[in-house]
Amino acid sequence: MPDLLLGPLLRHVDTGSATVWVETDAPCTVEIAGASAHTFTVAGHHYALVVVTGLESGTSTPYEVELDGERVWPPADSGMPPSRIRTFPDGGDPAFLMVFGSCRMPDTDDPAEQRRIGPDALAAYAQRMREQDERDWPDSLMLLGDQVYADETTKATREWISRRRSLDEPPGIEVADFEEYTRLYHESWASPLVRWLMSTVPTSMIFDDHDVRDDWNTSQSWRDEKQQTTWWHDRERGALATYWIYQHIGNLAPDDLEADEIYAKVVATGRDGDAVDILRDFADRARQEVNGRKGTRWSYRRDFGNVRLLVIDTRSGRILDRGARSMVGDGEFEWIEHHADGNYDHLLIGSSLPWLMPHAINHIQSMNEVACRRPGWRGRLAERLRQTADLEHWPSFRASYDRLTRLILRIAKGDAATVCVLSGDVHHVYAARASFPEPVQAAVYQLTCSPVHNEVDRLMRPLFVMAWWRPLAAVLGRMALRRKDINPLPVEWTKVSGPYFGNAVATLRTSGRRAEMVVERAEGSREAPRLVPLTTVPLTEG
Repeated sequence: MPDLLLGPLLRHVDTGSATVWVETDAPCTVEIAGASAHTFTVAGHHYALVVVTGLESGTSTPYEVELDGERVWPPADSGMPPSRIRTFPDGGDPAFLMVFGSCRMPDTDDPAEQRRIGPDALAAYAQRMREQDERDWPDSLMLLGDQVYADETTKATREWISRRRSLDEPPGIEVADFEEYTRLYHESWASPLVRWLMSTVPTSMIFDDHDVRDDWNTSQSWRDEKQQTTWWHDRERGALATYWIYQHIGNLAPDDLEADEIYAKVVATGRDGDAVDILRDFADRARQEVNGRKGTRWSYRRDFGNVRLLVIDTRSGRILDRGARSMVGDGEFEWIEHHADGNYDHLLIGSSLPWLMPHAINHIQSMNEVACRRPGWRGRLAERLRQTADLEHWPSFRASYDRLTRLILRIAKGDAATVCVLSGDVHHVYAARASFPEPVQAAVYQLTCSPVHNEVDRLMRPLFVMAWWRPLAAVLGRMALRRKDINPLPVEWTKVSGPYFGNAVATLRTSGRRAEMVVERAEGSREAPRLVPLTTVPLTEG
């Protein structure tokens, strides 16, 4: 009898349909809420994305998972409420609640590792949900990168890898290929509380660098260096193939899924085929740059009533060759600009990397980008600093930064109530409000929450605090403006909350045209995590 290895993960939900993702240990038929799908196979692993249709809007439907007619979910000893599909009402709900954050290491059985990373904020959120009325549960979960850490493996994963290959050979304790990536997803998503949470709350995802490797796609010289190794090709191919399976296809609406050429080819291999070659070829094309465009688009859009979520791929979509640096290629940026238009009250831009950073860091990154263009040793030194100090956020891709700012300004001058950029990556939590040289209708914010479950180096905390110090920013800003090749910033911003440190989640609440952000930190133990409030940030007046 087939068994459920991972999932169910509730992914895309709208007013009448839902998608639910699973991984099983053998080929089978997966049945959920009256819908079914056959598994597809990739390198001997078996997956299904079940599209549930015919649901009534504004309803809550408990569901179970059956494999070849045998119930495998929920577990008999779960102790958690039933997993549910809660559809959105027609016309949208005036109240909406999204939880977001990034950077989540797995739980570990090693006491020293577990003490170092502390309690999981997602597990703490799930613990609270079990005692709540489901009407108080979040409507959406946005995971903004680093769902897995391919370059920072746990002790248990290192021991598992050592049984496959020698850790003395590159890439050592880092993962090497597709098979090892599947281990990371199991380690990250199998913890009982988080597994139940993701079976119940519709989840959107996007990758960041650690999903592949620290500083992934920092620059062309970074790529050139990695491509000369013996292991990078299989590493990046495995990263993109598993990302497509475990994260990307669940981001798509049923209509987009039906139109997806790669998904159709993979599903067409049937229960007895294996789609590994299809996804290898796809992954190889996805990382190629042709005429300023990438081989695939990972960015996507979701609508939740009067709230639009527009998620931007800030890692794989970068254009780096021929000396150009662009966070997103022209074709993808045009897609983003087109889908930013619409009838909504709140625009949420999901970007794993912050748009508005501490002012000092912002100026340093812009100056470093210019310095990297210098010939000779000066340019090489600046490039080394770029990689060592992680100077590769939006401000270090200044042309893309300015273009994103122009897009946000255009939307803010319209009818929207808020425009919020949701980000992670930087291992502290803050909110900053943007202002522009001309009047705008919408309140514009950078909302950053990181990490959900990871170590925050105590030596870095005072540096992050200092980076927000306005006198330091003023000195660096004057240095930047002395350079003729750095334009004045097209936006100004003021930190209104933070920085906060520790494992945390942020909750964005909207009601009609009103909005606020609530930040909570995880405390307690792995077995009994709990959330304590840090701050509430009103995003609108009234």
